[in-house]
Amino acid sequence: MQKRKTTVPFKGTKEQEERLYKVIEELKNEKGALMPILQKAQEIYGYLPIEVQEIIAESLDIPLEKVYGVASFYAQFTLNPKGKYSISVCLGTACYVKGSQQVLNRISEKLHIQPGEVTPDGKFSLDATRCIGACGLAPVMMINDDVYGRLVPDDVDKILEKYN
Repeated sequence: MQKRKTTVPFKGTKEQEERLYKVIEELKNEKGALMPILQKAQEIYGYLPIEVQEIIAESLDIPLEKVYGVASFYAQFTLNPKGKYSISVCLGTACYVKGSQQVLNRISEKLHIQPGEVTPDGKFSLDATRCIGACGLAPVMMINDDVYGRLVPDDVDKILEKYN
């Protein structure tokens, strides 16, 4: 597996680690503890980096592969950090037929990242989604809670400038 060159290094704090160990200690003897521990770990760190998965696996005395399998299977979990500005481009049918793939391509080109990645400075992350629920404004993207609709690729630069 090739490691992405645009990932942000793990920067967990001692306080986060202590919180994680406390959660594990509280939940480890419950049946099905892995899911709630992963959920709490993601609340603590914002995502589930391999370093956190290793702590969970070791603490629960289960294989890392099992922790990774659960974390990578469920859509509620993310293995990659999110940027300060999280960009989601809708690729649902209405948006796609109106050109959202070209908008996504322009963002990727501008930021030098692919969907699922974060810029090296941690400022922007990019995701392709299936529906934002604003089909009447297709094609649509969101940056954090801001919705931008009726987009064309030429709109991208001006919109991104607002977040610099």
